[in-house]
Amino acid sequence: MSVLDGVVIIPVIRCNSPDVAVRVTEVLIDAGIRVAEITLTVPNAVDAIGRLARGDAGRRALIGAGTVTTADEVRDAIHAGAQFIVSPCLVPEVVDAAIAAGVPVMPGALTPTEILQAVRAGADLVKVFPAQSLGGPAYIKALRGPFPDLPLVPTGGVDLDNVADFMRAGATAVGVGSELVSRDALARGDYDEIGRRAERFVKAVANVKRAGAKPCF
Repeated sequence: MSVLDGVVIIPVIRCNSPDVAVRVTEVLIDAGIRVAEITLTVPNAVDAIGRLARGDAGRRALIGAGTVTTADEVRDAIHAGAQFIVSPCLVPEVVDAAIAAGVPVMPGALTPTEILQAVRAGADLVKVFPAQSLGGPAYIKALRGPFPDLPLVPTGGVDLDNVADFMRAGATAVGVGSELVSRDALARGDYDEIGRRAERFVKAVANVKRAGAKPCF
């Protein structure tokens, strides 16, 4: 069983400093989200991952590393405390390094061929990216025809207007970036707005679960 089992909302945190990444993650956790993906595009991202993993956030949520593209980055992130690894595409050495360390890995894929290759390579989850650009929930629904049981995580364009549709289309979880942690809010330092938006995402997903909606495939 993966530590990511049961995870539904995966925030993708991109910002211009490790301090901001830490603060944003703490705000998201307080809003009810129990996982955070700190992308390695954040300056000194490994430092932010380490601070979060060793602090209170690490006791309350899963802290992972995103935009990981090399085996060395996998090892550095895990050494800092990352509990899962996300890559924007299928990089075999990234998958292999994560598996060797016993840490869940979620490579990115888009086409049916890439998705199946990712699963056969050992992916715990598959990041379907960019999901909205290729049809959004309708694309996830279409993939569920040949792949009814694969763990798909649409990312890219998931927002409050379509997150429920993605879940009903058969998404295992969703990755959410600027639609959750908006660039405008970051620029203003408006962490309250980020927290409110996170609460709305949590509520939207909870409503789908409470309704007992069945995947529409």
